[in-house]
Amino acid sequence: MLDVGDDRIALERIDDARPTAVAADAFGAALTATHAAGAAAFGSPPPGWAGDIFIGRRPQPARPTATWGAFYAVQRVEPFLPIALAAGSLSASGADLVRRACALVAGGAFDDDEPPARVHGDLWAGNVLWSAEGVVLIDPAAHGGHRETDLAMLSLFGCPFLERILAAYDRARPLRDGWRDRVPLHQLHPLAVHAAGHGPSYGRALVDAAERTLALA
Repeated sequence: MLDVGDDRIALERIDDARPTAVAADAFGAALTATHAAGAAAFGSPPPGWAGDIFIGRRPQPARPTATWGAFYAVQRVEPFLPIALAAGSLSASGADLVRRACALVAGGAFDDDEPPARVHGDLWAGNVLWSAEGVVLIDPAAHGGHRETDLAMLSLFGCPFLERILAAYDRARPLRDGWRDRVPLHQLHPLAVHAAGHGPSYGRALVDAAERTLALA
């Protein structure tokens, strides 16, 4: 970090480079180390920070919670539904279906013995910079979450060498059986965020992900 103020942050410039399979393999393995750093609880913001955090320009809660499902449904998906409804991106019936999925998630249907991971929180391809030295991540919404959420967001918008990244991750720290089936569950958050600000196509995708989440049960 070169400079910081109340309304700015200046970072060292990262010169772009062409994505490579070698860099993708290294990134997948390195991401497991970030996740393994852990967090005090699901929802916990980074040490030294209190209050809401941000995804893009939108605030979202960061309150420590005992279980992942209760955190994810209440603090990551539900806050964006009224905004998406008001924007006309989500119908009332669609919102009801998403709330049904949230109730299932909050009730613990997908809780497991995974400890809180230190997740990036906004891991789409635009926040993955490929440099000559390898991948550099920017613009995090870091909190204690489930590691599958980062991987699902990375999958949502695509990424160069995505399957190599995922395979390298799984080799370094194997994922639980059925993780690919749970991708729609972990995409509820980014889809809700995008439905709040980027139009009805994301509202429809959110409803589809909610239907697929309900089908998992």
